[in-house]
Amino acid sequence: MNPSMHNSHPRVVAVALNPALDHTLEVDQLRLGEVNRAVRMQVDVGGKGINVASCLADFGVATAVTGQIGRDNAAQFETLFHAKGIDNRFFYLDGLTRINTKLVDKRSGDTTDINMPGPTLEPEAIQALFDRLLARIDGMVSPGSWVVASGSLPPQWPADTYQRLITHVHSLGAHVLLDASGAALNAGVGAAPDIIKPNRAELSELIGQTLTDADSVVAAARELLARPNAPGTVVVSMGGDGALFVNRKEALLAHPIPTELISTVGAGDAMVAGIVAAQIAGLGLSDCARLATAFAAGKLARLGPHLPAPDTVRALAQMVHISSFS
Repeated sequence: MNPSMHNSHPRVVAVALNPALDHTLEVDQLRLGEVNRAVRMQVDVGGKGINVASCLADFGVATAVTGQIGRDNAAQFETLFHAKGIDNRFFYLDGLTRINTKLVDKRSGDTTDINMPGPTLEPEAIQALFDRLLARIDGMVSPGSWVVASGSLPPQWPADTYQRLITHVHSLGAHVLLDASGAALNAGVGAAPDIIKPNRAELSELIGQTLTDADSVVAAARELLARPNAPGTVVVSMGGDGALFVNRKEALLAHPIPTELISTVGAGDAMVAGIVAAQIAGLGLSDCARLATAFAAGKLARLGPHLPAPDTVRALAQMVHISSFS
């Protein structure tokens, strides 16, 4: 366990309101409507916030997790948190944490996700849990801490959940990275998160136009940054086309590193972890882009939310090519 994990305040708090157990099944070639024989199966603790925390812990960053998990299958979550020295501040609900199934086609390299919606609570119970969550965060962050708000909202949770969370965290002097989609992203952006990390499709939906190439993505990010209560930095992951890092001064494209591809699941979450690790290290935008891309590349060669050793990640970062937009 990293000795820094014993600090009274973790450097990063990952909020996971809708975590999951990911059942990954590998098949030689997926045939829909037929019997498929799996060649292997792996069960991983998942959900975007937990993936982020797991990758940060692998890099030696003191990290805590909070949100809600089901009591009936909590053991695998607890095993991961214990193994990686992640501070477990979850609320436990009756029943199961949702289970997501991921079908990996070895021949094509494609992954098909079948994701469950998550637990359903009454509106009063949701509000009570959210109030408890904010009170818990009060005791976990200090000025300069980072909170990562990522992933889908469970059924019936209001679209402005992340927006209210961001406003509260900012009132404590801490920073927020938001990685959400749809209505939750649309509402959350209005609370001026420090960083957002949509993918190209999510940014297209947010801006309301199709983004076909890197130039159009940069233009959309700059449009977003010019709004009132805008985020400070926009990072747009574009899969095999790399990732764009845009703030009010610079727009950079981090090109992907050629790497062994085992699974793309969680690569975006690894990138989020790399972005936050870069902020904690005080890196500028180009070095942030390199480290975040290295986190994602390190994750691609692994099943589950795990990174190679920190020195390996730093070596990958040195291989990342950056190009600039005027």
